[in-house]
Amino acid sequence: MCDDLRVDGSATLYRLFDIGYAIALDRVADLLGERTRGRMRPGRLEAKAIQIRNPPLLANLGSFDLDIGGTPQSAMVSAHLFDFGVCSMQVHVRSAAGQRWSRFAEFCTAVAASPHVAAIVERELHALVDRIASAVERPDVAPLSEDYNVYRVDRFQSNELGDGGKTVADLLSDQQLVELLVGEHQRLSVAARRELMPHRFSYYAEDLTVLTWESALVVEPRVEDRDVEYVLEFANAQLLELRMFDLQLDAELPALYDRAEAARRRPRLSGRFRGVLSDLQTRVADVTETVERVENALKVTNDVYLARIYAAALDLFREQAWRRGIERKLGILRETYAMLNSEAQAARAELLEVAIVLLIVIELLVGIFRAT
Repeated sequence: MCDDLRVDGSATLYRLFDIGYAIALDRVADLLGERTRGRMRPGRLEAKAIQIRNPPLLANLGSFDLDIGGTPQSAMVSAHLFDFGVCSMQVHVRSAAGQRWSRFAEFCTAVAASPHVAAIVERELHALVDRIASAVERPDVAPLSEDYNVYRVDRFQSNELGDGGKTVADLLSDQQLVELLVGEHQRLSVAARRELMPHRFSYYAEDLTVLTWESALVVEPRVEDRDVEYVLEFANAQLLELRMFDLQLDAELPALYDRAEAARRRPRLSGRFRGVLSDLQTRVADVTETVERVENALKVTNDVYLARIYAAALDLFREQAWRRGIERKLGILRETYAMLNSEAQAARAELLEVAIVLLIVIELLVGIFRAT
């Protein structure tokens, strides 16, 4: 744990947005032309255990100046487009080479706090959405977004690493990790530090991944290897979609009750529940199909390093809790559909009984008139 530890690294801010129901990625590639770098997949051999049905498309959006702690610094902006309607904006800033760990932590904090990030992301997002609108089904930038920061170290300079017998995980203390990932500079208890950062992974002596709710540290000496960031971004994109549907269902349930009550006041012969039942059936099918599409976008077939990080991210983001909430609300919609459908069938049966009684009465009256 010494602060003479020096690192080469960078900070990447992810800002994820729902921009539509679905995105035709091949069509987007045609629209963006040479600004795209094709479909992105994990590169390492073990990534074969991760199946991606429709890999996201990467678009380069250019470089911009950011105010980092009062100093202008160049930031690369790019976007990952997912077929299930998510656009992940990335703002990537490299730190100076050979920084002490404490200075690197300050740099990452300053990047995350830069006042210009939000404006650049919003401007580039809307410009991108306008350009690819024809390839987006039901285009609309939702108000809900997801933020995540990844702080990456490509190289450690320490005599204790490798030949010194220590791993990267040995070199970094809990307090150093807390200062970087949580922003807490007061010394915390051991229990608090472990609770704040329960998810830590290493495969080789030179790599390390530490996950928290809002940020992650990725130590990876292979500069071209971005697989950890890839699966973390995927998990955040899936989380955003689950939150989106949960929010939409929250808004729709009270409106549904109002529509059902208004329909009850209509005449029975008007097919009063027909519109509500049709919309209910469409909505349940729509949400169910889309949630399954999002969850099946990435599948893990084996317990390897990347798979464990992905599973831990899903657990950390409480995606199962969001999924259960959606299922519970879909259950309410299904029960409401069944109730209204039964009510409509009962009304039809009642009308049929009245019609039969009227026919019998008419037939009796006709018989009486003929007899007289």
